[in-house]
Amino acid sequence: MLLESGFMRAYSLDTEGDEVTTAFYGAGQPVFDVASFFMHTPAKESIQALAPCSGWVISFDDLNKLFHSIPEFREVGRGILVKGYASLKLRMQSMITETAEIRYAMLLHSNPEIFRQAPLKHIASYLGITDSSLSRIRRDISRQHK
Repeated sequence: MLLESGFMRAYSLDTEGDEVTTAFYGAGQPVFDVASFFMHTPAKESIQALAPCSGWVISFDDLNKLFHSIPEFREVGRGILVKGYASLKLRMQSMITETAEIRYAMLLHSNPEIFRQAPLKHIASYLGITDSSLSRIRRDISRQHK
C-alpha cells in the first residue's frame, strides 16, 4: 500500500507474545512486509492503523508489470527498496551501538511525527525499551531544557 494519509505501525510478537513495534509509516510512504510481498510467504509482521488512513493498493503481478514496462517506475522502486534497506541497517546498528537516550533523541530529530501520532508504549517498544525507561528519558531531557 502507498499510504496517502494517516499513520500506521508494523509490529511482531516476541517470544513472550508481546507486541514489538518494528516500523512507523506516515503519508507518502509504502507500507508492506517486503519479504512477504516479494517472496510470497506469510507475513511475520502485522500492520495497524494508528489514525484513519487512506491509500493505494497494488497486486504483485501489477507491480511487476509496471517494473518491466516503465524504466522510471523501476528506478523509483529500486530507490524505495535501497532506502528501506539502508534505514533498516542503520536502525539495527543503532540498537547495538547507541544508548536508549541517543536512540530516542535521533528518532525525535529524524521523525517528530511519530511522537504526535503514536502512543508512547509503541515508541518505547520501537526503541527497545520499557515504557518506564521512556518516561525516565523524557523526564530527564525535559529537566535539561529548563
